[in-house]
Amino acid sequence: MLMPKRVKYRKTHSAPRIKGKAKRGITVDFGEFGLKALEPKWITARQIEAARVTLARYLKKKGKLWIRIFPDKAVTKHPAETRMGKGKGDPDHWVAVVKPGRVMFELEGIPETDAREAMTLAAAKLPISTKFVVRH
Repeated sequence: MLMPKRVKYRKTHSAPRIKGKAKRGITVDFGEFGLKALEPKWITARQIEAARVTLARYLKKKGKLWIRIFPDKAVTKHPAETRMGKGKGDPDHWVAVVKPGRVMFELEGIPETDAREAMTLAAAKLPISTKFVVRH
């Protein structure tokens, strides 16, 4: 699963809302086809991995895949049945902050119909609405 090798701070601030649209990573730069986010959301490392496995299985050995998001934000959690207080919990899992307009996955080397089908299967693994985009 994706996670940083090392971080400067173990526990990050958790922003209550994700405001605005993505400023970078909004165009298809590496492949021919992309999967663009239409909603703001935290995407967990498990969800990214599930989508990656789906795309890799569909591609078999044809084509190339790029993952354009990386889970670099630690989400903390207290153990079950713990009383309030006693500070912030321990890091539980990692998330990628995704804003609307961000291209999350890119594909190349397969026909557009196959790419569209693969991206539809991958989008089913993600908790947000997405859009299939083609490089201009």
